[in-house]
Amino acid sequence: MTALADHPISRRWPATHPDRIQLYSFPTPNGVKASIMLEETGLPYEVHKITLADKDVKSPEFLALNPNNKIPAIIDPNGPDGAPLELFESGAILLYLGEKAGMLLGDTATERHKITQWLMFQMGGVGPMFGQLGFFWKFAGKDVKDPLPRTRYVNEARRLLGVVEGALEGRDWIAGPYSVADIALCPWLNALEFYGARDVVGWEDHPNCVAYVRRFYERPAVQRGMNIPAREG
Repeated sequence: MTALADHPISRRWPATHPDRIQLYSFPTPNGVKASIMLEETGLPYEVHKITLADKDVKSPEFLALNPNNKIPAIIDPNGPDGAPLELFESGAILLYLGEKAGMLLGDTATERHKITQWLMFQMGGVGPMFGQLGFFWKFAGKDVKDPLPRTRYVNEARRLLGVVEGALEGRDWIAGPYSVADIALCPWLNALEFYGARDVVGWEDHPNCVAYVRRFYERPAVQRGMNIPAREG
């Protein structure tokens, strides 16, 4: 990889602190995973706001960092093997930052595999299914006359909530210790409120989930990370 100053993204979003991790993001459920993780670990970083508009995420500068045109993405100028590292995909970023900071990945190999399991559950299940629910419940898909898509994603969201509800029985965090899996999962559970879909999926019928999300948002690092970068300004 080229030096940060020579990277195409620096033409539009130049670094003030090029020695720090550079975060390119927006405060969506996926975006705040990275900012919360950085706040939890205390790793020094600099944030750049990349809106979801095509002028940002489909710009040549951002596509040079993430060809999939999605936030978040990072550049660590002090990456492994003595070279800078570019990363996209929120789950990959969480795992990398956890390894770099030496925290939130469990204390044993067994814990790490369990944490990774629940991280993948969010990445492959909760995120995509809840995102589709939001599209068909709140956004453009709500105007589709055929009820089948909405019914499908409402039912799948209810099923996934049931999985989480059962896994949380008798524990505070999804994989045992507080971890990257919780940082991945809770913002997506909270998105049900933004979508106006809590009632339709029976949110209050899942007391473990309700308490879990409340517990998560009581953490100071989470409260800070939820608003990074600020939507306005």
